[in-house]
Amino acid sequence: MAKKIFEIKWLSEPEDHDYPAAKSYLSMLFEELFAKKIVKELKKAPISKFKAKDIFRASELSLLGVSNSHVLKDQKKIESGAAIAPLLLVRDTCNGKVIIADGYHRLCAIYSFDEDAVIPCKII
Repeated sequence: MAKKIFEIKWLSEPEDHDYPAAKSYLSMLFEELFAKKIVKELKKAPISKFKAKDIFRASELSLLGVSNSHVLKDQKKIESGAAIAPLLLVRDTCNGKVIIADGYHRLCAIYSFDEDAVIPCKII
């Protein structure tokens, strides 16, 4: 039986707490000052849109299962009609992939409904 596709509602911008979360993650990959600079650039970046399946392919990450509590929380948010925040992405040109600085669990939740869903993102 196919999973019901819900209309995914989006906030127009990432939430304020998404940027510190992105900085925390990026600080593990890069020096603190560089991570801070990336987040500053993300705040200024325009919204772009990409399909869920393409973001996964570009990030080279695995899909988290629905048993993950954060994915489940985001799935319930989508099912309830609540708007979710755009993703924060960073192009890692040296390694030829995309870093999901914030929104990995949201991406997994969205993908579980529709791999072709078009997702708003800020990308630098």
